Amino acid sequence: MSDPGLVRLVNALVLPGFHGTTLPGWLDTALTNGLAGIVYFAPNVDADDPHQLPALSASIRAANPDAVIAVDEEGGSVSRLEAAAGSTVPSALALGTLDDVGITREAGRTLGELARKAGINMALAPVADVNTNPLNPVIGVRSFGSDTPLVSRHVQAMAEGIQSRRVGACAKHFPGHGDTSTDSHLDLPRLSRSLEEVAEHHLPPFQAAVDSGVQAVMSAHIVIDELGRQPATLNPDAGALLRELGFEGLLITDALDMAAIRATVGSGPGAVMAVQAGADVLCVGNPANHSTAPGSDESEYLQVRDALLQAVEAGDIPPARLEASAERIGRFVEWTRQEPEPWAPAVDWVEVTGRTIQGRAIRGRGTVTGPVCILDIRTGRNVAAGKTADVVSTALAQKVAVTARPVTDPAAVESTIAELELGAEDSVLVLADNLEPGGTQFATADRIHAKLPQSICINAGMVPSTQPRWPMIHTCGLSRSTGEALARRLVQDR
Repeated sequence: MSDPGLVRLVNALVLPGFHGTTLPGWLDTALTNGLAGIVYFAPNVDADDPHQLPALSASIRAANPDAVIAVDEEGGSVSRLEAAAGSTVPSALALGTLDDVGITREAGRTLGELARKAGINMALAPVADVNTNPLNPVIGVRSFGSDTPLVSRHVQAMAEGIQSRRVGACAKHFPGHGDTSTDSHLDLPRLSRSLEEVAEHHLPPFQAAVDSGVQAVMSAHIVIDELGRQPATLNPDAGALLRELGFEGLLITDALDMAAIRATVGSGPGAVMAVQAGADVLCVGNPANHSTAPGSDESEYLQVRDALLQAVEAGDIPPARLEASAERIGRFVEWTRQEPEPWAPAVDWVEVTGRTIQGRAIRGRGTVTGPVCILDIRTGRNVAAGKTADVVSTALAQKVAVTARPVTDPAAVESTIAELELGAEDSVLVLADNLEPGGTQFATADRIHAKLPQSICINAGMVPSTQPRWPMIHTCGLSRSTGEALARRLVQDR
């Protein structure tokens, strides 16, 4: 049996997720035994009970008053606190498209206040990746854009806004996930760029975050050849590169249960390697991505904790290394206990988001007067976003009758349209989020337009490299404010 003091020392670096909307017994015990804290995901939030999350946070702090309570909350499509209805704050791409750093700072304040009211002291945002690869399957609209200076100034503004509420911001995913074509939730991506190119195009937003005093930076599970064969999370050279930027805050791993780590070295060995590489906090991840079975969340945590215990007992990790990270975490928690600066929300997010919606379809066919049929051609699910609210249908249904049908196979277009029996007054919207030519969604949208030339495509993803021939509206991502702004633009109130 391991020494209780050693268990506390190891626990001090671990940040797991868990099942449910109340504190499970195993987590209560771990917190009492010095666990660093927890990460909230959407399944931890009861949207119907406004008191549930603050009460849960209070129970966590009752077990460990020094707990870090983090949430993976970026706004846009990646929202845990507002997952049920959609985020108040638009996506990073929408903010970058608007390019008003004052508005982005207000977005950060809004996210920070949302977290603070729930008893949360760290938001895992902003995304500091420069999305230079249009085929990137996991970053996309989560990034402020593809221009390095633009991303840098908005990362700084977002971090400043979040932290003005005394909630720590966490810039991610160092040293930059924006030029990859693989989702690290599903495989191990490789960034085929030289360190010189990385330094020029992908490090500046992280430098801007550091210069703004960002409290945390999250590592990426990506391989950069010049740094060696290990992904940045497990690579001491990547950790050293971050510290060379002048960063003195918390280095947090991306989730160790992602396939880039879990399916290669394993979560437990990965945790040991991450600490050896300089990580201060080990994010175990979202157990619901793998299993909702009772005990699976505790099992994920124990894999990491027990691997660390064995490494310390074997002499592979000096206790002093863990103590240094624990002290850094303690300083962060003390920082969050200070009072935030005065602030009164003053932004109409629907109006702001409406300014980022663009496309010739608004001018040519922009008024919907009859029932609306939404053909949702989005394929798959972005693991980073998780299950998202149907913000477009919900917003339009406040104004007109709405029918929504999924169509994820081009071959099913004709039969789906025939089943709908559309009337002359019906409007057809095609909802997409990946319209790169050659892809399934492009083929489906093209086939729908051939049958229904009056249809309008709502593109919630990146603007495709080749402009299709059908009428399109680009929304730069999806959020509750996107849906409401789109409804304002499309439907003439009567």
